[in-house]
Amino acid sequence: MARYTGPVCRLCRRQGEKLFLKGPRCNTPKCAVAKRAAPPGQHAQSRQKISNYGLQLKEKQKLKRMYGVMEKQFRRYFKIASKSKGVTGKVLLQMLERRMDNVIFRLGLAVSHAQARQIVRHNFIYVNSRRVNIPSYPVDKGDAIELKAKDKSLPKFKENLELSKDRSVPAWLEFDPAALSAKVLRLPEKEDIPSTIQEQLVVELYSK
Repeated sequence: MARYTGPVCRLCRRQGEKLFLKGPRCNTPKCAVAKRAAPPGQHAQSRQKISNYGLQLKEKQKLKRMYGVMEKQFRRYFKIASKSKGVTGKVLLQMLERRMDNVIFRLGLAVSHAQARQIVRHNFIYVNSRRVNIPSYPVDKGDAIELKAKDKSLPKFKENLELSKDRSVPAWLEFDPAALSAKVLRLPEKEDIPSTIQEQLVVELYSK
């Protein structure tokens, strides 16, 4: 699958807010948004007021960039959410939050979504005693998640936990840092997401 390989700080500047794509660096004065709040581009300062469509598109891009999802996959998520019995926007957020790479990031085992995706790909993660190496794998209520690493890899995960100590584990997950294991207590809610997301704008964009 195609992945964005350019400078991720440029995405944060385009969005106009921190998306925490570079882990701890985003909380330092070196953060690109802190240094240059204006969007990238020669004429960024002279751009006109954003339209309603522009706001909707910007919110969709925000979700895609936060979770590291490409357009085709994001459309598939929305299509499934729109056909579900629940509220489309809420179901869409739940599907994104339940991704395995996002769960690893929320637990603090990775400092960014990109690193979390790499951890899953490298066969470190087990769900209900079965190995899972698909970043988009959706966890469900009652799932037991375990990270199994060799001795030489353990210091890196402990370092990640130390770097991520300022990020609290969401209430829908129960985490044991000593055993590097977790359990899914329930499905996530919007209140569990540490970011201001207006999912209704995304629904409006795709409903046209």
